[in-house]
Amino acid sequence: MKLSTKGKYSLYAMHYLAEHYDEGPQPLKAIAAIGVPEDYLEQLLGTLRKAGLVSTARGAQGGYALASAPESVTVGDILNATEGPLTISDCLSDESRCDRSGGCKARRVWDYLSRSINGLLDSITLKDMLEQEAFGTPAQQKEQN
Repeated sequence: MKLSTKGKYSLYAMHYLAEHYDEGPQPLKAIAAIGVPEDYLEQLLGTLRKAGLVSTARGAQGGYALASAPESVTVGDILNATEGPLTISDCLSDESRCDRSGGCKARRVWDYLSRSINGLLDSITLKDMLEQEAFGTPAQQKEQN
C-alpha cells in the first residue's frame, strides 16, 4: 500500500490551510509554495471542495480555506476524498474477482489491517498534525518501536 502524490499533496495543502486557518482565504500561489505545481494543486483543491473540506472565495482577497475547523478534519477525511478508502490488499475491493475470496483466511487479516489503518487515519486531525500530539515526542515514538 502506497499513497499517491494526490494523497500526499492534498495532505500538505490541507496542513497549510490549517496553519493559516484564522487568516482567511489563501491564494493558490501561496499554497503552491509548499512545492506542488499550481495546476495540479487547483485540481486537488477542487476535489477537496467537492468533498466539503475546502471552501473558496472569489475576488482580489479570494482563495482557499478550510471549510471546518482543523480539529474537525481528519487525515482519513482528506485521503478518502482524494484516494478513496485505503486497503492493504486489492482482494478487499468490490471489483476484486478473486476465486478464493469466499474462504480465504488471509482476507480476514487484510480486512482487519485495513480497518485498523483507516481507523487510525480517522483519529488524526489537522489540529493534531499542527500540534504533533497524535505522534508523541521523539522519545515516546522510540519507546513505541
